[in-house]
Amino acid sequence: MIVSLPRTAVLGGSLAVVAALALSACGAAPDDASATKNGKNAATAASAADFGGMDALVEAAKKEGTLHAIALPRDWANYGALIDGFQKKYGIKVEVESPDGTSQDEINAVTSRKGQDRAPDVLDLGSSFALSAAQQGLLAPYKVASFNDIPQSQKDPKARWFNDYGGYVSIGCDAKRVKECPTSFKDLLKPRYKGQVALNGNPTKSGSAFGGVYAAALAGGGSFDDIQPGLDFFAKLKKNGNYTPVESTPATVEKGETPISIDWDYLNAGYADEFKSKGVDWKVAIPEDGKYAQYYSQAVNKDAPHPAAARLWQEYLYSTEGQNLWLKGYARPALMTAMDSAGTLDKAAAAKLPKVTGMPAFPTEDQQSKAKTVLAQGWGKAVSG
Repeated sequence: MIVSLPRTAVLGGSLAVVAALALSACGAAPDDASATKNGKNAATAASAADFGGMDALVEAAKKEGTLHAIALPRDWANYGALIDGFQKKYGIKVEVESPDGTSQDEINAVTSRKGQDRAPDVLDLGSSFALSAAQQGLLAPYKVASFNDIPQSQKDPKARWFNDYGGYVSIGCDAKRVKECPTSFKDLLKPRYKGQVALNGNPTKSGSAFGGVYAAALAGGGSFDDIQPGLDFFAKLKKNGNYTPVESTPATVEKGETPISIDWDYLNAGYADEFKSKGVDWKVAIPEDGKYAQYYSQAVNKDAPHPAAARLWQEYLYSTEGQNLWLKGYARPALMTAMDSAGTLDKAAAAKLPKVTGMPAFPTEDQQSKAKTVLAQGWGKAVSG
């Protein structure tokens, strides 16, 4: 999938907390680890076939032995299970730095660590950040085996990024601390919610927070072309004392610091499961007055220190196993429709997804870029004071 919060970064195009491993200072992979005997190099491979097939890619990735990632919380969209599954399947160590980092943090790490073995190999970005990274020339074109099954509107024609999993903006609520849980953006303005409404990060850096403002805009008469009503909504929420600048995380939810959290439905639904044993009754509602859905995007760092492992990671994520693991984390995988048609979708997991009516619409790249500009210029003013 946060100003240093879980995987928050803006999405675009169409629609995890065990101790994280810090990136080690180990040396870079041997020069020949990423190449085949016939001279093919993983760093320039645009597909597994281009490298000599999956067996060759697996062999090269195992020689590299490590995958560097950043901003992948284990409790975000079931990333813990994905990381564990990849390590078990291939024996490749996954090192995750700053699990609660943002999409912007990921891009900053790519640019500031270029040429270093500490640079991230792979990126999981809000779509608008993926678009920005592609425009900056930071991403390597790579087509996973199932690339053709990813909907056309959910991938870059040059395969520099492609959507992985998505969800809807939702309102999570601690029913033991909040007498009557809100189910709409209109509800959030009620005086009874003073100091209780939080976002999962800063919308200028976080995808989920960005989605929250966009959803508020739609609820307030705005559109994909006009996010200003969303800023106006949060300015009003701040003025009446309902908005809290505390960034919502599993820890703040459990402590009662953010009893109402605007976040992706797969995160709020995951919290509901996670907190049952801790006495927290977490309710989840997808507001009908601000229905907004988006995807996050996968990408390979063009200068990945472990290029074969980076590409193998993508193949795993877009395999039936990987896609169904995201689904078990309440996230809607990009290949959901194709897998449903093929009979490989986990039906039990799909049945547990938060119910939503109608088909979602998505902002275009231009609309998202415009919205980000408006947010950058007006968010601070909207919630300051």
